[in-house]
Amino acid sequence: EVQLVESGGGLVQAGGSLRLSCAASGFIFDDYVISWFRQVPGKVREGVSCISTKDGSRYYADSVKGRFAISTDNAANTVYLQMNSLKPEDTAVYYCAAARTRGLTCLDFRRSDYWGQGTQVTVSS
Repeated sequence: EVQLVESGGGLVQAGGSLRLSCAASGFIFDDYVISWFRQVPGKVREGVSCISTKDGSRYYADSVKGRFAISTDNAANTVYLQMNSLKPEDTAVYYCAAARTRGLTCLDFRRSDYWGQGTQVTVSS
C-alpha cells in the first residue's frame, strides 16, 4: 500500500521556522520525484518545492526561494521541507506528493500520482 505521511505542521509566529517531514512507503522511492504543495480554501493547489530522489535536483516556487529548503534522506524514504522566515501568506495545508516526472513539471499538481493527507501550517502576524 502506497503511503505518504506528512508531519511537522503547526502554529508559528511570522519570522519563525518549521520543518515538515514526508515519510514514504509502498513504492520505489528512487523512481519518484517528491513534491510539496500547499492549498488554502478557494485557491488552486500551489507547487512549493520538489526534489528528485535520484539525482537531488531541486526546484522552488518563486514565493519561497531563499526561505525554504527541501532535502531527502533516501535511506529513510523521507523528504523534508525546512521553512524559515515564515510569513502569514505561507499559511496553508501542506501536502507531499510523489510523481514520475522530471524538471519543473514536479510543481504541477496534476502530475502527481500519490498524495499525503496534508498538514496544517499557520503563521500568525
